[in-house]
Amino acid sequence: MTRPAAPPFAASATDPIRSILMNTLIAPETDQRRPEFPTQQPRIEVVAPLAPGDEAILTPAALDFLAALHDRFAHTRHELLARRLQTRVDAANGRDPKFLPETEWIRLDPEWRVAGAAPGLEDRRVEITGPTDRKMAINALNSGARVWLADQEDATSPTWGNVIGGQRSLYDFLRGQLEYTSPEGKEYRVTAERTPTIVFRPRGWHLVEKHLRFHDRAGRSMSASGSLVDFGLYFFHNAEALIAQGSGPYFYLPKLESHLEARLWNDVFVFAQQELGLPQGTVRATVLIETIQAAFEMEEILFELREHCAGLNAGRWDYIFSIIKTFRSRGRRWVLPDRTQITMTVPFMRAYTELLVSTAHRRGAYAIGGMSAFIPDRRNPEVTERALEKVALDKRREAGDGFDGSWVAHPDLIATAKAEFDAVLGERPNQLDRLREDVEVGAADLLDIPSAGGEVSDAGVVDNIAIAIRYIESWLRGVGAAAIDHLMEDAATAEISRSQIWQWLDNNTVTAEGTRIDQTSIVASMAAAVAALPRFEGDRFDDAISVFREVALAPEFPTFLTVGAYARFF
Repeated sequence: MTRPAAPPFAASATDPIRSILMNTLIAPETDQRRPEFPTQQPRIEVVAPLAPGDEAILTPAALDFLAALHDRFAHTRHELLARRLQTRVDAANGRDPKFLPETEWIRLDPEWRVAGAAPGLEDRRVEITGPTDRKMAINALNSGARVWLADQEDATSPTWGNVIGGQRSLYDFLRGQLEYTSPEGKEYRVTAERTPTIVFRPRGWHLVEKHLRFHDRAGRSMSASGSLVDFGLYFFHNAEALIAQGSGPYFYLPKLESHLEARLWNDVFVFAQQELGLPQGTVRATVLIETIQAAFEMEEILFELREHCAGLNAGRWDYIFSIIKTFRSRGRRWVLPDRTQITMTVPFMRAYTELLVSTAHRRGAYAIGGMSAFIPDRRNPEVTERALEKVALDKRREAGDGFDGSWVAHPDLIATAKAEFDAVLGERPNQLDRLREDVEVGAADLLDIPSAGGEVSDAGVVDNIAIAIRYIESWLRGVGAAAIDHLMEDAATAEISRSQIWQWLDNNTVTAEGTRIDQTSIVASMAAAVAALPRFEGDRFDDAISVFREVALAPEFPTFLTVGAYARFF
């Protein structure tokens, strides 16, 4: 099979978006060789205080590895971010996402397959997600799940302490020294005989790590890439230890918007394996399909990563956010109802998940379902019963649709989710043989946003404001996964809440009760939401309200709420 030349992924040199990015971020590379690191200044500079033990992670050799990754890939990353900006401009001007004609040859070729499962990833029927701080890491490792998504992204607030502390948690676990004592004196240790296989999720391509400065070969300084920092430190320190323990360096890749971004990750994997002397194909990646753009390029994403790919995941909450963000100013046809009414059974969400399963299985990749937001409450049996019922229904649907596994966010949900997949899988590790040849999903199905139906309510407006502010407040305090009103909220669900407010306001939406959503009504709804906030000593609600105003009420729509807030507060 001859692969056609890749299309250019950057705008022309005269494109204003590209020019702005390139002038402020990084100059083009002229030499792909690994550089000689100057002795007078480190190529990666730590510009934050270190806690005891951080030096085990931020070693000179590890920082040299990060510098090599940035020298090799930082320019391409910025080119792809420029391409994202152009894609958003095109969408705002009425150009819908589409299946790419230039890559049709990939979709039509029936022969190619991805690498598939690696040791420890053969059975993924229940995966637990969560942040990487020591306490939550120990809870996940003791949970009994098959896989732990060790999340440095949406479930982790990117404080410097969390970023390096998460790396230390994983480093210590793989060396048998992970333990934690709470301020109250409670001790936590890993006691499970069989711990989950770790699949590490680094931050997305759009995020930076401001506490590490990259000095390029032209003498300029800039914040390091959050993706390359997270991946690089984890891979450098732990790849060989993971292999020795019977698994390997496995990753969840978030927020991809094109197969070209998947190609960049594949290039990173190839380079990293070469640098550490590991066989090509040792890495395994599972890609979260959580943007509308990626939904149209699933096969191309699999193809680019085929030597390192294990599966696809249905990142439902970010996917909904992506729908709102992409079509936010395209008129009332694209306005979604209250968040609670956007379920996995509305037609456009069904189209997305059915296409994901059929695409993944056609290419030998696992299809992993998403996370229900409902969580139990050990002090409230009624809440727990309701959560278990909703989770059971969700996982029953996923198993019946052909998914090979799914996510939960709380250890008490594992048995419920496992029972639903056991009922379909039995002793089989997966259902890759279900090719779902009955699925026929076209562009119109993925873009059938009016199929959601429903309505916007006064209560939905207040709920979105309250949820967004409460989550942002938690995130500013360093807690990235927050239980709010018996739902597990993370950055993705907060993005839905704030972006819906922006879209409803921009479209002068009228609620079911007859309230026109404008500045006056939003001020009144904010007053109601703020009055009910659970204030406490040391809270960050004033800062959170300020952030909310910037990301939900400003005339221009910030692409991610976390970007500006990180730059301002961290």
